[in-house]
Amino acid sequence: MIEVKNVVKTFEGFTALNKLSLHVPQGAIYGLVGPNGAGKSTIIRHITGIFRQDEGEVLVNGQPVFENPAVKKDIAYIPDDVFFFTQATLRDMMKFYKGVCPGFSTERFEKLRQAFDLNENAKMRSLSKGMQKQAAFRLTVSMCPRVLVLDEPVDGLDPVMRRQVWSILMADVAENGTTVLVSSHNLRELEDVCDHVGIMHRGRLLLERRLSDLQDNIAKVQLALPDGEELPEDLQVLHRGSTGRLQTIIVRGSREEITNKLATREPLFMDVIPLTLEEIFIYELGGEHYEIKDIIL
Repeated sequence: MIEVKNVVKTFEGFTALNKLSLHVPQGAIYGLVGPNGAGKSTIIRHITGIFRQDEGEVLVNGQPVFENPAVKKDIAYIPDDVFFFTQATLRDMMKFYKGVCPGFSTERFEKLRQAFDLNENAKMRSLSKGMQKQAAFRLTVSMCPRVLVLDEPVDGLDPVMRRQVWSILMADVAENGTTVLVSSHNLRELEDVCDHVGIMHRGRLLLERRLSDLQDNIAKVQLALPDGEELPEDLQVLHRGSTGRLQTIIVRGSREEITNKLATREPLFMDVIPLTLEEIFIYELGGEHYEIKDIIL
């Protein structure tokens, strides 16, 4: 559904995107993660047709996005900083969206009233950031887009409303086959909703996989080895720490492969634990010199 092929984008000599390629399958919820400055917002602005790439292709449903109204009418976008007309109310914005978006559903907009407790006659500028995000989500979902692009969609929302937003989002994907690309720093929440993940760093993609495959290919192992025994040399160890005889290692590979190799050392104790998305993010970027550093002040 969304294809980014070898995209390059520079700003005054700074390379924001460096031969970036990614693929978001139709009907997927794709989590795009990375440190600040990785290029997430830049590629989002290409996918939504705001920026034009210097090199490469940005395609949605096989068609280029930039200056292509036929493709862009099926794409909806909620940026981190939402924008509304200064004097407009939510009801005014609904009329505006309905006038410019052929697929806007007034019926869906009215149904979503029960999920978002908003004063429809209050000026948008008078609402809190969280309430503005709710309004943006209600308006955008009512557009019935085929592709929904979200940049920090639940930032500023309370825990109950965050769960409400994700629930509506997942229901829309299940019922209508909506394709969702979401960028967020809240990896714990992404782990609950995403089925595909891409990790960006310095304008390129470090890896892109189904979340289940990603979690199956890296593990945390706690073990105690007999005196004199060392770890197998062919283990792909990303991180290693120890407390007394108990070692904790982060290893790339399948659970079966890891346990078979370690079993040759006849460990006194061994436990293999799946990593969270947040831990995977930290250790994958650790290989790119983005590890947490101990600073003595």
